[in-house]
Amino acid sequence: MIEVEDVTKSYGATTAVDHVSFTVNRGEILGFLGPNGAGKTTTMRILTGYMPATSGTARVSGFDVFKDSLQVRRHIGYLPEAPPVYPDMSVESYLEFVLRIKNVPAEKHSARVDDALAKTNLGDKRHELIKRLSRGYKQRVGLAQALVHDPDVIILDEPTVGLDPKQIIEVRNLIKALAGSHTIILSTHILPEVSMTCDRVVIINKGKIAAVDTPQNLTSQLRGGQRIRVETKAPEKQLQDLLSHVPGAARVEVGAGGADGHVAATVDSAQGQDVRSQVAAKIVEKGWPLYELRGLSLSLEDIFLQLTTDDAAHAQPSN
Repeated sequence: MIEVEDVTKSYGATTAVDHVSFTVNRGEILGFLGPNGAGKTTTMRILTGYMPATSGTARVSGFDVFKDSLQVRRHIGYLPEAPPVYPDMSVESYLEFVLRIKNVPAEKHSARVDDALAKTNLGDKRHELIKRLSRGYKQRVGLAQALVHDPDVIILDEPTVGLDPKQIIEVRNLIKALAGSHTIILSTHILPEVSMTCDRVVIINKGKIAAVDTPQNLTSQLRGGQRIRVETKAPEKQLQDLLSHVPGAARVEVGAGGADGHVAATVDSAQGQDVRSQVAAKIVEKGWPLYELRGLSLSLEDIFLQLTTDDAAHAQPSN
């Protein structure tokens, strides 16, 4: 449904998007995840025809984004970071306006407006002027305009910004309900948005793809290395030095472990390394009591931090 191949966007000497490639399958929700300034919004703008790429190709519903831009726009619903609303129009008249510019036949307008209002819980606001709505309701109007023409592909750039917790849950449920009948890209820097709604995730960092996979598979891949928690009673600096010299230990963090002077350490091992027995042996050799040694599960947040804080992690895995 969406194919992005080697897309690059440069502004003079600055490269905002650097040879990005990924695909999105029909009916799938893809999370496009990255820190602020990673290139997410630039990529979304290229896919929607808002701006051209410097090089590379992108296709939506079989149409080339650069050669068939108008056709692509007919198949896309897009919610940018700032909802594209006209404040002096009512909600209903604005959605009808969107349908006209999308060339939707007039006989379908009423049904499409009703459907979009129902999906976004805006039925009681249909005659309100948009300028009188709260920030959260304006965001819902932005969602409604992305849905109203029943597009094949929906691209949402930070769709829950400005919403209260109840509205965030409603939007997440709406996005999940749209899967199957629509292909969705959800661009965000908010980790729960991805873990709670998306089938697959693309992690982008400094304009490059750092990973493409399901959250579950990413966890499995990174747990080819291991994360363990150790609790003992030892001087923090000595424990840090000791564990840092364990063969296969890639990262060590030491901090207070609780009462009675206990110290806790988290040890990340390199890919394919199991350091548990060596960690236990080193502590016992020092004569320090070992109160706890257990494996920890990696969360999506852990994965995100590993992939976006390690500049060497810019290898692009296959889809």
